[in-house]
Amino acid sequence: MKRIVLIVLFLLCHVCQSQTSSYLDSIFSLQDRMSKRQFVQTIVSIEYDKALTNSKKYLALTQDAEKIALELGDQELLAKSYAALSLAYHFSSKFDMAIEYTLKSAKLYQQLDDIENYADSYISLGWKIKNRDLEKALFYMMKGILILEKSDTKSIKLIGAYNNYGVLKQRLSQFDSAYYYHKKSLDLCVVNKDSIGIPFAQTHIAEVYIKKKQFDLAEQYLNDALQIRKNRNDVYGITDSQLYLGDLHYAKKEYRKAIIHFKEAEKMASKNHYFPLRKYALEYLYKSYDKISDTQNAFLYYKTYTYLKDSILNKDTNTRIAELEIQFQTAEKEKEIVTQKEQILENELTIKTRNLYAIVLGFALITLGIISFGVYKRNQFRRKQLLKELALKDALATIKTQNKLQEQRLRISQDLHDNIGSQLTFITSSLDNLKFVSKEMSPTMQEKLTGIGNFTTDTIDQLRDTIWAMNRNEITSEDLHNRMLNFISKAKNVTSEIQFNLKNTIPNPMTFSSVSGMHIFRIFQEGINNALKYSNASTVNILLENDNNSFTIYIEDNGIGFDLENVTFGNGLLNMKKRALEASGKISVNSKLGNGTSIILTIPLQNTSNDV
Repeated sequence: MKRIVLIVLFLLCHVCQSQTSSYLDSIFSLQDRMSKRQFVQTIVSIEYDKALTNSKKYLALTQDAEKIALELGDQELLAKSYAALSLAYHFSSKFDMAIEYTLKSAKLYQQLDDIENYADSYISLGWKIKNRDLEKALFYMMKGILILEKSDTKSIKLIGAYNNYGVLKQRLSQFDSAYYYHKKSLDLCVVNKDSIGIPFAQTHIAEVYIKKKQFDLAEQYLNDALQIRKNRNDVYGITDSQLYLGDLHYAKKEYRKAIIHFKEAEKMASKNHYFPLRKYALEYLYKSYDKISDTQNAFLYYKTYTYLKDSILNKDTNTRIAELEIQFQTAEKEKEIVTQKEQILENELTIKTRNLYAIVLGFALITLGIISFGVYKRNQFRRKQLLKELALKDALATIKTQNKLQEQRLRISQDLHDNIGSQLTFITSSLDNLKFVSKEMSPTMQEKLTGIGNFTTDTIDQLRDTIWAMNRNEITSEDLHNRMLNFISKAKNVTSEIQFNLKNTIPNPMTFSSVSGMHIFRIFQEGINNALKYSNASTVNILLENDNNSFTIYIEDNGIGFDLENVTFGNGLLNMKKRALEASGKISVNSKLGNGTSIILTIPLQNTSNDV
């Protein structure tokens, strides 16, 4: 014990003396100065906030701890190493690996009969799958909480459990319940003098007040949390607090103030490799700029956000997470089956003992009845187990079928991109080369080649839009809004004479099938193209809104207009009406000479989800 205290004191002195090395660098330097066992114990004891000062270095340390623990054959140290590795992978945005090591640590803790850490593994698993299945996440976390409360109502592990469970309750808009669990976490932090947990609980309580629009109370809690984190020099915590302050001003519609906090958080998160925090900051930076109609910055941050989101959450990662979850559920079912078999054996032994006494006492008929009852119960149990196994196999088959369908969609879109897309690009390049080489070609031929080249380029753009739709099972109103921003940005490159204004007033994203979403986007494209070609307008306004019954897009320009009674509709307007019908909606075109043109597309709400 004295030796461990001396090592800790040495570590603290070493950190204070080194101005250029971080806390984690100092631990690396101690590897040759202590035993392997002590080195692993030091790594798995690193506090949460210090681990997050550099996620890459913390990951490297925990990987070393795993190797040494395996070499020592120490199961307890190995379980703690797995738990630390799970945290490191989580904050490196490698979510499938985080879940895998959570399950590894849970299995070892179960074998070691370490109830507290085994319960904590349930809580950790629930937190890691919250974005995929909120209902299961709540189930796993509450199961872990109940186990911990039964063991020790003041366990320090309940601090994070209560806090994170409250976050999930917020997602369900159960704000009173969320406040209850955040307050329990805060009170437990005070009892345990946990200076790391106190600001986390305070920021989550503030988040509840933000949702309830009690902004003064929210700001008080956020400022208290930020001050504690600054006093501790908690870089991760300060980044987290900046995000919450941004949320506060965003909710108050003070978008320029929100941008200041989100920018500071994005800068700190990028420097320290806090990928989930950076992704959140980028998302709300582009949303804040969009709210103040700064289209250029909104599009810039949206591109960065989309790239980071796609790099973190991709098809392979989601598939792996689903597989790991199934493994965990299967392991739990197998454990239940073993327990039930043991119970059956115990019951059978009891029955046999009773039968023996019955034979001794001469009650042959009673003995026969007991045996018959036992056989019946056993058969009933086996039947139920068989039904459970069949249900599990059906669920696995369904998941495999869904994965195959998604792979087929991706393969088709890839073929379109690689084959047809590359061939169209080759045609465009060939036409450009032909025009350049054939200098004596007649103007008429030059014009025809230019027309063919423009047609081919438009076809490529339409093919990309089609591939975009095919790669999604569904399209949200937010996806459409962002796609429209991209199209308007391209339109601005074509002409600088028209001012485009796109406004999205939909509070919560709506969901369309990929087919309906594509029809809506094509109608929007056609409306903008018509304004560019024929309206002679200086301003085009686009509005997205919804009410209780429908989703609506308005496209209005201040151009020359036209006489609806004396005009023949071209293919463009006819195609727009056809697409509206196929999306189960309707479209109306209003125009007067000299008063501009308006196009209104309306889609009933019952057709915005679960359609094909």
